[in-house]
Amino acid sequence: MKIIDKVAWIYIKDKKVLCTLTKGKEKYYSPGGKREGNETDEETLIREVKEEVSVDIRLDTIKYYGTFEAQADGKEDGVIVKMTCYMAEYEGELKPDSEIERIDFLNTNDIDKLSLAGKLIFEDLKEKGLIN
Repeated sequence: MKIIDKVAWIYIKDKKVLCTLTKGKEKYYSPGGKREGNETDEETLIREVKEEVSVDIRLDTIKYYGTFEAQADGKEDGVIVKMTCYMAEYEGELKPDSEIERIDFLNTNDIDKLSLAGKLIFEDLKEKGLIN
């Protein structure tokens, strides 16, 4: 079994979750990505969020939310994505950067637009009453 280790940012506004759509992809994801070298989760989160949506995560507000595993979208069976999720506040203006085509705030009505891991995260957030 192969595991793709990713760190993701969960940002909620008005009971909706910030999601990104990468150019050429069909499914939305939470901002984030894979660590480089010996980066910590926090360092990965800060770098990836800056690269994708142009804002600065406030280090003092980062809180672990949960870890979710699911079949990786577009990969052969048995390739699992492990999403370690954090909530945090930010500074700056959200706007798509680098490979990101769109930024949207989604809720469970949009669940079919999400990756498998994204669906698990949304179901957990809804169960906890954090999103609609």
